[in-house]
Amino acid sequence: MPERTVTIASAHGLHARPASLFVQAVTASGLPVTLTKGDKTLNGASILGVISLGIEHGDQVTLSAEGDNADAVLDQLAEILTTDFDA
Repeated sequence: MPERTVTIASAHGLHARPASLFVQAVTASGLPVTLTKGDKTLNGASILGVISLGIEHGDQVTLSAEGDNADAVLDQLAEILTTDFDA
């Protein structure tokens, strides 16, 4: 299963706007994507789950996906998380 570990770029962390963009991209991909912070792993398509992780600027998270084009999907999701939407 392909994985990417990324550092969150948004100055205010993964709050509503970047979390929403991330979840929309996961849902549009049609692939099962998981998001892990520390010892907590959840479904990347769950907006409440993503926000509940309390992901802050500079935190590292790991993304994983299964299926066709998983690498391309993970690259797209990593780009969202490494973009500072608060700039």
